Amino acid sequence: MALHRFHPRALDTWRQAGWRDVGAGLTVGVVALPLAMAFAIASGLKPEAGLVTAIAAGFLVALLGGSNVQIGGPAGAFIVVVYGIVERHGLGGLLLSTLMAGGLLFLMGLFRLGVLVRYVPVTIVIGFTNGIAVLIALSQLRDLFGLQIPGKLPADFFAQIGVLSQHAGSWNPYALALGLMCLGILFLWPRLFGERTPLPEGLRRAKALRSISRVPGPIVALLSLSVLAALLGWPVETIGSRFGSIPSQLPMPQWPSLAWTDAKQLVTPTLTIALLGAIESLLCARVADNLAPELPRHDPNQELMAQGVANMVSPLLGGMPATGTIARTVTNVRAGGRTPLAGSVHAFTVLAVMLLAAPLALHVPLAVLAGILLFVAWNMGEWHEFARLRHFSVQYRTVLVGTFVLTVVFDLTVAVEIGLLLACAFFIYRMGTLFRVSPLADNPLPAGVQAFELYGSLFFGAVGKVEGLAEQVAAGTRAVVLDLHRLVQLDTSGLDSLRQLHRALQRREVALVLADVNEQPLSLIRRSGFEAELGAANIVPKLADSKIAGSPES
Repeated sequence: MALHRFHPRALDTWRQAGWRDVGAGLTVGVVALPLAMAFAIASGLKPEAGLVTAIAAGFLVALLGGSNVQIGGPAGAFIVVVYGIVERHGLGGLLLSTLMAGGLLFLMGLFRLGVLVRYVPVTIVIGFTNGIAVLIALSQLRDLFGLQIPGKLPADFFAQIGVLSQHAGSWNPYALALGLMCLGILFLWPRLFGERTPLPEGLRRAKALRSISRVPGPIVALLSLSVLAALLGWPVETIGSRFGSIPSQLPMPQWPSLAWTDAKQLVTPTLTIALLGAIESLLCARVADNLAPELPRHDPNQELMAQGVANMVSPLLGGMPATGTIARTVTNVRAGGRTPLAGSVHAFTVLAVMLLAAPLALHVPLAVLAGILLFVAWNMGEWHEFARLRHFSVQYRTVLVGTFVLTVVFDLTVAVEIGLLLACAFFIYRMGTLFRVSPLADNPLPAGVQAFELYGSLFFGAVGKVEGLAEQVAAGTRAVVLDLHRLVQLDTSGLDSLRQLHRALQRREVALVLADVNEQPLSLIRRSGFEAELGAANIVPKLADSKIAGSPES
């Protein structure tokens, strides 16, 4: 297998970088700041873990990636996964599994396996994405309502509901008011004097207000509501009251424990992080390709290698898993970013804020961050797909709803595994039903010769339709001809069924002839030795060959 050549997109685009990329990077950095802290807190980590990930992973994905505009960093899709790993294996387990997942992602890109991620059915992606969105929303109800719950919420879905219901009476009206105002700002801000909103005639200031509306909604909500809560002295929990101070500098790299006994217990979490990171990053890159069709399409293998390096470096600094982030990538494209410079500037923007304004983040109410994450969960889910289910087959509905329910009730790994098994089983069933064996309607052959046409793919899921073919041969038949010009694929199980048919016909002194065989089935027939068993004269290029049709020796 040829290895993928390590060639970051930044090497080809550095001459094209300009001030518009700097402006886009500043915009994305401002958007990433509250999201990075919110994702870390929701994952059961300290806010600085999200900031460090946005800085390190964001810079490395931009520098080494295979996309012009993709922004890397902590993502909402990892919240549920990270929370469960931390609860079961602790912070050390998370860091080690992230490091190993980074190595696995790098190897996937090195061995050109990026294309395999596209083979994950869209039903599974929609199912687990909607399930993760539900779990994110559920995990934020505690801070949205200001519930007084000691310790951390459990990772299990039903256990979370039980704990939330037990402490429902301890809700804080001030926290709920902040959370609802945050949601209101996030929904209304882009629509207030937006580009599609008609401007009143003669109102020049409307244009200025429209330009103000381009300030990211999360920043508006974060700043305005934090100031409001501080001025009014509302008794709500803040980042500082729960986590203490936020470091105003990057931590020194530290190697996590690499004990073999720990690594053996983290195989499943490692695979989960790697699979989810690969899917999310390549889906995000495809979205970016559609948003900026004038740019070269992304290189999936190079992108996976960059994601691997980012996930190997992030845990060394105490960070969390990273992947491509759709919201920040879309913001980057719409802000004018066209080269990886924008992603690098985004990382340095987060770093500058962390170094200069870390003490100010201590006053951010957790209810405001909960509102931001609820908005993220709403945008993350593809809820319209549930309304469209009635238009699709039972198999489609089963895989999508099954993956969704399993993600919510159990975990992402179980959901993807069972979803893939269901998708494969339904695919095998569907391909088996499409395969047909039918008597040839216009038989140009003489009496005593029966002809059948095989249509579709003869594989292990369809061999039953060939095994009973010998029973359909009428008495007095001296030859059976199989027209294979519509047989597109043959596997070893299908070949064995043809061999069994040949032997059954031989016992009745009936010849088997194969006509018009396509390239792939013919290659397998020759390589397996079945051509020699059958006789080269019994594999003919056309159905109406003269040796079949009329010669006495046939």
